[in-house]
Amino acid sequence: MARLFYKEKFLHKKKETDQQKANTEKTEDKYIVCPDCQKGISRAAAVANYYVCPECGSYFRVRTKNRIRMVCDSNSFIPWFEDVVTENPLNFPEYEEKLKTVQEKTGLMEGVTVGQGEIFGERVCLGVCDSRFLMGSMGHAVGEKIASAVERATSQKLPVILFCCSGGARMQEGIISLMQMAKTSAALKRHADAGLLYVTVLTDPTTGGVTASFAMLGDIILAEPGALIGFAGPRVIEQTIGEKLPKGFQSAEFQLEHGFVDCVVERKELKDTLYQIIKSHRVSAENESFSCFTEEVPRFFPTEPDRERFYKTPTKSAWEKVKEARNITRPSTLTYIHLIFDDFIEFHGDRNCRDDKTIVGGIAWIYGQPVTVIGVQKGNDAKECVYRNYGMTSPEGYRKALRLMKQAEKFHRPVICFINTSGAYPGMEAEERGQGEAIARNLFEMSGLKVPVLSIVIGEGGSGGALGLAVGNEVWMLENSTYSILSPEGFASILWKDGKRAKEAAQIMGITADDLKRLLVIDRIVPEYGCACEETVADISGYLKSHMVSFLKQFDHMDGEAIAAQRYDRFRKF
Repeated sequence: MARLFYKEKFLHKKKETDQQKANTEKTEDKYIVCPDCQKGISRAAAVANYYVCPECGSYFRVRTKNRIRMVCDSNSFIPWFEDVVTENPLNFPEYEEKLKTVQEKTGLMEGVTVGQGEIFGERVCLGVCDSRFLMGSMGHAVGEKIASAVERATSQKLPVILFCCSGGARMQEGIISLMQMAKTSAALKRHADAGLLYVTVLTDPTTGGVTASFAMLGDIILAEPGALIGFAGPRVIEQTIGEKLPKGFQSAEFQLEHGFVDCVVERKELKDTLYQIIKSHRVSAENESFSCFTEEVPRFFPTEPDRERFYKTPTKSAWEKVKEARNITRPSTLTYIHLIFDDFIEFHGDRNCRDDKTIVGGIAWIYGQPVTVIGVQKGNDAKECVYRNYGMTSPEGYRKALRLMKQAEKFHRPVICFINTSGAYPGMEAEERGQGEAIARNLFEMSGLKVPVLSIVIGEGGSGGALGLAVGNEVWMLENSTYSILSPEGFASILWKDGKRAKEAAQIMGITADDLKRLLVIDRIVPEYGCACEETVADISGYLKSHMVSFLKQFDHMDGEAIAAQRYDRFRKF
């Protein structure tokens, strides 16, 4: 009787346990616990919010199938190379058993899934790394699938988009894992040499051998907010140097600030951003013309009052124009970019040290023609001037500009530069990081760019700091801008040992648009209809946009060598 009682009690307890387990599983199926704020949110809310915690904004790690669903058009993804088999080159104990367990748990055969998909109808080769599979570590099979996918993309002339997520090389495969770094990089070099686009999206975490190979080789590198990105992981660094790392070290935002990431993009905007990037590069690659305008190009005429205001403008002295050029309220590079171009996507960093805030640059559209736009952003108020270092560019800024120019050359995009700087930054740190070399390298490389380059001085054009963006097929100046060997104050101090004679110096230095047009240093004077200000900036922008169209059209029947030769001849005559 006692045995029967205990048996019934056991069965009742087991039934309760099974019911509790079922309820827990049901609850877990409906809710996700945020790893940062520890709050439970419904799975439906997580999906609707792109797997971002609505409470604290933390980004959840995303499974492969969900990533594909968020990025690719419905039912457009076709997997490639699913038959690649993972090997055990070192006969590492229990490695096969561990792989089998992970495969059964995740439903994946390996840590990366590759294939072909579409993003708003644009065909791409897509790769997605999954942290659930041995922390996305890179072994032979991962390297083989990525290299094979890149090779197929090269043969089919497809852009490659790779979502990176990894703890690094796979320890169980030893040196063979290390070789995947070289193998994937070599495949990407061939893809690059074919003039094709490669975009990486760095997600949490991207570390180790993956960072030191395919993750950091993108023509454009995007990152998700808050993602851990670095070569050595934080734990390895702390154990090695015996110091606690600061908060935010190796985050996506840290990498953006230090010049290694083009953009930090919110997940909800990622598909649209990728589409804009892919489309701009497809249009460039498919057209030999530099004026493949897909929208109607109207001819710009200023209104009669504006034309009269321009022609009735009283003559200004050189010193008055110096003051006009320096005016803090004068329209800035970003103002002109947003008024002239469509869908500007800003890219950051020199991929070496830092993101110089004085240089802004990226891809934009003019009547459907993609262009690379670069300029010096000086600032329109005291706070922005401090943030932008008053438009005085450091070596990293020139290297960022050159990186974007070389990218434009690779993808057959014209380059348009806006210049407004009193000169390159003369600080000690700029000298330590090679200010002279950075400017010289720009002059060297710009002279040979095989795409049209237009440079426009919109304010001050100060010395070599301005010339670092002004080796163009044509150089234009706004009516009241200046372009000089150095400031009038510096000229007077050096030549006459009296900086107070700056006004007199400005008059004889030949620094105004009229002077430089007479000397054939510039090709066009852009009217300001009185002065460049809030009231006239729309008309100035319209004039610039109209004449940019004419500028681009003249290069339609010229090959890259002829374009570079024309630029060489322009500067050779001085």
